[in-house]
Amino acid sequence: MGARVDETNATEPPLPSGERAGVREGDTSRSFRLPSLIRQRFALPPSPPKGEGLVRSFPKLKIAAASCVLLLAVATAGLFHYAATLPPLDLAVATDRSTVVLDREGRLLRPFLTADGRWKLQVGVDDVDPRYLAMLKAFEDKRFDSHSGIDALGLARAAGQMLLNGRVVSGGSTLTMQVARLLEPREERNVAAKLRQAVRAIELERRLTKPQILDLYLTLAPFGGNLEGVRAASFAYFGKEPKRLSTAEAALLVALPQSPETRRPDRFAGAARKARERVLARVEQAGLATASEVAAAREEPLPTARRPFPHLAPHVAEQVVAEAPAARSHRLSLDARLQAGLESLARERSLGLAPQLSIAILAVDNETGEVRASVGGVDYFATERAGSLDLTRALRSPGSALKPFIYALAFDNGIAHPETMLEDRPARYGIYIPTNFDMTFQGMVSARKALQLSLNVPAVELLSALGPQRFLSRLRDAGVSVAMPKEGGPPGLAVGLGGLGITLQDLTRLYVGLARGGEVPELRVRTEARRSAASLPRLVEPVAAWYVADTLLGAPPPLNAMPGRIAYKTGTSYGYRDAWAVGFDRKHTIGVWVGRADNGAVPGLVGRSVAAPILFDAFARLGLDPRPFPQPPDSIVATSAHLPPPLRHLRQDVPKTVAAMTTPALRLAFPPEGAKIDLAASAADGQTQLNLKVAGGAPPYTWLVDGAPVLSPTRRREAVWQPPGKGFMRISVIDGTGASESVSVRLQ
Repeated sequence: MGARVDETNATEPPLPSGERAGVREGDTSRSFRLPSLIRQRFALPPSPPKGEGLVRSFPKLKIAAASCVLLLAVATAGLFHYAATLPPLDLAVATDRSTVVLDREGRLLRPFLTADGRWKLQVGVDDVDPRYLAMLKAFEDKRFDSHSGIDALGLARAAGQMLLNGRVVSGGSTLTMQVARLLEPREERNVAAKLRQAVRAIELERRLTKPQILDLYLTLAPFGGNLEGVRAASFAYFGKEPKRLSTAEAALLVALPQSPETRRPDRFAGAARKARERVLARVEQAGLATASEVAAAREEPLPTARRPFPHLAPHVAEQVVAEAPAARSHRLSLDARLQAGLESLARERSLGLAPQLSIAILAVDNETGEVRASVGGVDYFATERAGSLDLTRALRSPGSALKPFIYALAFDNGIAHPETMLEDRPARYGIYIPTNFDMTFQGMVSARKALQLSLNVPAVELLSALGPQRFLSRLRDAGVSVAMPKEGGPPGLAVGLGGLGITLQDLTRLYVGLARGGEVPELRVRTEARRSAASLPRLVEPVAAWYVADTLLGAPPPLNAMPGRIAYKTGTSYGYRDAWAVGFDRKHTIGVWVGRADNGAVPGLVGRSVAAPILFDAFARLGLDPRPFPQPPDSIVATSAHLPPPLRHLRQDVPKTVAAMTTPALRLAFPPEGAKIDLAASAADGQTQLNLKVAGGAPPYTWLVDGAPVLSPTRRREAVWQPPGKGFMRISVIDGTGASESVSVRLQ
């Protein structure tokens, strides 16, 4: 028997060549057609002609499309209803940021932590590297500039990745949505929270511009620990502003906000490196960096520790913040580079000093009176140096540093000239016997040489002719505060050699006045508008100021400097407690103080050997102005022999003997202190008058009422004054030596 053939198989024709599973060779139709064999086996109707199925399903497609539109409309309506139930987004959280103190160019001097202990520095798109912004958009939100808060394509991509992988691969959040989450942080991470972010993102896009939204992200984005904002992170990890970031640095800062705690480079270097790698790969793919740049960035080491934030001018920073605690930004007149340089100079010089010694430095712009640098101490955190104290504001004895102003006032009052001959020989002023620092005497010297050599005896002789009280009054009239010894009593000649207290700020300010031709400006650390020159107090006239400046320019410099570069003077207080050096050129004045914060004595602490070298080093870092001081037209340049006779030698009409000191002290005999005087009782010829009497002192006598002269100087001890009216008044008298006495009375 032959082979038995199954009837079913026998009756089925074989498949044509090239036809498999309903796909025929050369068939490009997208419609799915069943093979004829399968249709025959299952008794299916023949396949409809091409296009006929699409026509039959068109009503169904319309129904599906309409359903989608309806569903979308319902979702949109629900979204708008949900948005309407939300209160307006509160942007106040963005204003809660660190207080910052900036220099005159906007460079950061010192930031302060927020109330909750965070570093959160204000920053905007103009403050960061443009490449960083491009990398941020490429990695986080490449359609940021075009979408309206929600990126539909990004959300669809994120959803598809989640369906394919069974987990969240990318969030689909835009930068605007991230800003919304930072402004309104919530613990939930569900669909409702994402919906809320989307609504808030649309609101942000309507209220703000794209750069403003970016500003919020740059300020609020977390970077691990207590760092918020790209500026704080840039300082903490790289020690610089985010304006100039390398490719590797920018990539790390782009990656950190996605998971700031698990990618901190100072704790999890491996995770931080992997995150940076992903950003660099995206950067290369987007064409934002070349392959060689990316390769070099991959080799760049990660920061392994956080760096300290800038801490320049800490004393001034604390002062201005205390004065205006509500302000979040303080713009000062300081120069950050000069401030850093002078703080470094103070630290370097302190290495050769005792551990208890500190250094204070003040640099001032002569034209404006603005402080360019203020070093309050060597080390703010050093307890043995009392580093937290601002020693530019500490009262200290100036030693010989006040001598130039004795000479300036003597020149201004016509008592002397730089070429006036003075006696440098033993002298006695009552019980006061001045001596020179080196215990020697030079004999007859010019005032110029006496000041350049800082001789004590000639300075006391000039002060005696000028009067100590007049000297102090002129300093105070210039706005300078001086503190007298607690023992009280009238000021004596010792004030010219440091027998009073003054701060480095006030002393430097006086030298600024010499550089300005006698006008003494206020020292300012803020950049607000300054007072007009017409309202500035004047210590001396320009001629006297130029005489002193020209004289100090010839003072012998320390060993580390060239002569004739700056006009300067040193000072050493009694007991070697304070060393001073103050100098100026046409543009700047710098003051230096060295000593102990507790005012303790330091043997060998001399201004010329300790403070003067620091002064000249400070000018080397600041830069010198080589222009000569402008000579006033009415100044006299002549030798002693060619001066007018009264100026060739200091007048000798002031006795220097013990007998001269037996003159009774000046006393205002009438009216007495607190007197109530009836003017009607003393009226003469219908005019009220008041008799004034003085006892002791030396003529001539000058009478003042409420600080204004009312009578011409007289040698008589009695005077008559006609009061303009009734009321409380302060009556004063000044004698020929400068001594004064005052009383307060009531005229009725």
